[in-house]
Amino acid sequence: MKRIVIALGGNALGNTSEEQLERVRITAKAVVDIVKAGYEVVVCHGNGPQVGMINLAFEKGHEALIVPEMHLPECTAMSQGYIGYHLQQAIDQELVKKQIQDTVVITMLTQVIVDEKDPAFQNPTKPIGRYYDEAEARRLMEETGQKYAEDSGRGYRRVVASPKPVSIYERISLNTLINSHHVVIAGGGGGIPVVKEPDGSYHGVDAVVDKDLAAEKLAELVDADAFIILTAVDKVSIHFGKPNQQDLSQITLAQAEQYIKEGHFAAGSMLPKVNAAMKFIEQKKEGVSIICSLEKAAVALNGKAGTRIISK
Repeated sequence: MKRIVIALGGNALGNTSEEQLERVRITAKAVVDIVKAGYEVVVCHGNGPQVGMINLAFEKGHEALIVPEMHLPECTAMSQGYIGYHLQQAIDQELVKKQIQDTVVITMLTQVIVDEKDPAFQNPTKPIGRYYDEAEARRLMEETGQKYAEDSGRGYRRVVASPKPVSIYERISLNTLINSHHVVIAGGGGGIPVVKEPDGSYHGVDAVVDKDLAAEKLAELVDADAFIILTAVDKVSIHFGKPNQQDLSQITLAQAEQYIKEGHFAAGSMLPKVNAAMKFIEQKKEGVSIICSLEKAAVALNGKAGTRIISK
C-alpha cells in the first residue's frame, strides 16, 4: 500500500470556527477519496489564523487581568487539538458515508525537534499576533524583551524565530499508527517546536516552524511515496498573473531550481511550497511531490491535475 503525506494550509480552514467546520467537510471528501484509492494517509495542516485567534484571546484576557499569559508552544498545542478534532470528525463521517470500515482517524499532538543553535533564533522574522502602532510596539519590546517589526505597512507585529525542523519526537508512534492503516492528523501548525536539554528531555520554545517544511520532514520520517501540498491554485505557474503566465504540469528538480533563480515564485506564498516539494524529492529520488488545489487532490495523484515535481 502506498503512503502519502498531505499538507493543508491554515487559511484553507477559514477564519472562524463556523467557517472551519464547513471547510473541513470539503477537505474530508478529498482525504477519503485518496484513502479509497488505496493510500495510507497522513494529514498535516496549517494554523495561522487559528493560533492567531488563540493568542489574541489570551493577550486580551491577560491585559484585563482575567487569565494568565499563555506562551506560543501552548497556543500551538491548543490549535492542534481543536483543528485536529474538527478534521478527525469530518474525515470519520466521510469514511462512514463511503462505507470504509476498520479505518480509524487519529489526531497526534506533535512536537518538532529543532536545533537551539539554529541561526533563526538570532534573527526572528516570523510575524505572529495582532498589529500595534510603533509606540505600543516599542513599549512592549521594553517591557517583555520580545521583538517587534513593521509588517506589510499595516503596523508592527511580534516576530519569532522560524527554525528548520530536525526531527519529530513522536516519529516511532506515528509510524506504528500508519502501519496499522489509520488516517493520522499530525504536525499541525508546523508542530510544537522543542529543543533537547542536556539531560535528554525536551522543552517548548517560542518559535514557528514552517508548516510545509514540517510536513516534508514528516514525509521523510514515515517514508512516504508521495508528498502533496494543497494550495489555492490548481498548478504552479511561471510569469504568474501576467499575460504570458504558463501553468506547469511537471518539472524536474533542475527546472525548479532554475525557476527559483529567475524569481518566478513569491517568497511569502509559492516559494516555500516549491522548496519543501523539492526537498522531499532530494531525499527520495523515486518519490513524487505534487502541488495542487484541494479540489484536484485525488485526480492529481493520477497525473491529471496539479504540478508534479520529480527528480529528473
